[in-house]
Amino acid sequence: RRLLLSRAFAAATADVLNRAGARVTVATVAFAPAGDEGLLVEAAYGVKLVADARVADLEGEAFDLIALPGGMPGSTNLRECKVLEKMVKMHAEKGELYGAICAAPAVTLAHWGMLKGLKATCYPSFMEKFTAEVIPVNSRVVVDRNVVTSQGPGTAIEFALALVEQLYDKEKMEEVAGPLYVRPQHGAEYTSEELNSVEWKCSGTPQVLVPVANGSEEIEALNLIDVLRRAGANVTVASVEDTLQIVTRRHKFNLIADMMLDEAAKMEFDLIVMPGGLSGAQKFASTDKLVDLLKKQAGSGKPYGAICASPAHVLEPHGLLKGKKATAFPPMAHLLTDQSLCENRVVIDGNLITSRAPGTATEFALAIVEKLFGREKAVSIAKEFVFM
Repeated sequence: RRLLLSRAFAAATADVLNRAGARVTVATVAFAPAGDEGLLVEAAYGVKLVADARVADLEGEAFDLIALPGGMPGSTNLRECKVLEKMVKMHAEKGELYGAICAAPAVTLAHWGMLKGLKATCYPSFMEKFTAEVIPVNSRVVVDRNVVTSQGPGTAIEFALALVEQLYDKEKMEEVAGPLYVRPQHGAEYTSEELNSVEWKCSGTPQVLVPVANGSEEIEALNLIDVLRRAGANVTVASVEDTLQIVTRRHKFNLIADMMLDEAAKMEFDLIVMPGGLSGAQKFASTDKLVDLLKKQAGSGKPYGAICASPAHVLEPHGLLKGKKATAFPPMAHLLTDQSLCENRVVIDGNLITSRAPGTATEFALAIVEKLFGREKAVSIAKEFVFM
């Protein structure tokens, strides 16, 4: 299956489709000179990624799916790309699958006249922008014939799984969904298990360090960066590799870090929190400077955390879970000395927070927001995300 995701910040969709075995191309609509610099895309909240190609260079190529991410002004930029409009219309005329999420169904597809007579959904505040020919449906994901639409960042995994089911079948969708550990009830209020509750104190704007490495899970890394920046935290993304550009695990997104770890190590942080991904976690564990930072953080009683493979492969072997309750990616949970709370999606024990998998990444990030900014702020972001 050959799939085109237009523009970047389609991380969750690309990740899930890759898990299904699809060959995904992430393309930018921006016109720029050749080379990686011309493929650089700045997504929401300062996240920088390098796309695989330009839409302008893909005209005439055949795909089994074309999917559009949302966001503003991203959806407007997609709408104004004449090459993309031509590609999607020709693709649809052949009866091939296409889709859009967030603002893009209303701002882009409906504007192009590609939702006529079809049921569709979009980001709730954009529903009124649907043209009269669209049948609006207030649902997290809507499938009508060869079109799949969805509501927002908090429905991205559901959207991607719906695309997998349409491209393959329900069995493949369930096979992909299993290791993600998606929420059993979509849209429900998020929860976390907390023991030994302490206040996470910050003197002003919370300063957060998110290390990244080749092989880090993109859903987990990007959720942390996006949600925490959206809440108002000052998030520093630091590469533990030899360059700022790191290659994530699934789609092999080229994520551009803000700085190298050596530079970040000179700074003070209120929280250090790591994404998972086995090879990324193994790199973290072997990076002495990062381990030293984590030990200093924990020793001073400051918050630290990890998700997926990182609790088992970074925190546990370096004694950073001693006397603490934690969770981790289920197939790796046996590596934890104390496995009593491993079934929980998010576990907070004093100044430590851990979580399980890509499907728990948003809950993990929201639980951090709640500790740093309060429940009201976290719930507000969850609703803004259409997560609950």
